[in-house]
Amino acid sequence: QVQLVESGGGLVQAGDSLRLSCAASGRTFSTYAMGWFRQAPGKEREFVAAITWRNGATYYSDSVQGRFTLSRDNAKNTVYLQLNSLRPEDTAVYYCAAYNRYGVGWLRTAEGYDYWGQGTQVTVSS
Repeated sequence: QVQLVESGGGLVQAGDSLRLSCAASGRTFSTYAMGWFRQAPGKEREFVAAITWRNGATYYSDSVQGRFTLSRDNAKNTVYLQLNSLRPEDTAVYYCAAYNRYGVGWLRTAEGYDYWGQGTQVTVSS
């Protein structure tokens, strides 16, 4: 089992920044990567970004590329999602998830992740 705890959400204005954190505990040695997804009211959960533990390779959705940055601290089993130049359309519940498959083939799909955090709300006002 892997436990994930997100933090750092909040209410900001358009153009502001936030940093989300996700702390992992438990059988973290079995995870290949960590990902972030988000879900807005009435919409499907969508991929935001992912990072591999071993070499820190990062993957982003087109909608956040260039604005969001994902990093990791292996010693703390924690990943950080820096959200810059926030837009009202970024408003959603953001979820951290643990990816236990080998290889990156399922990295951008929710089905590739076995463990999920409780989510943290990000609200961007215009």
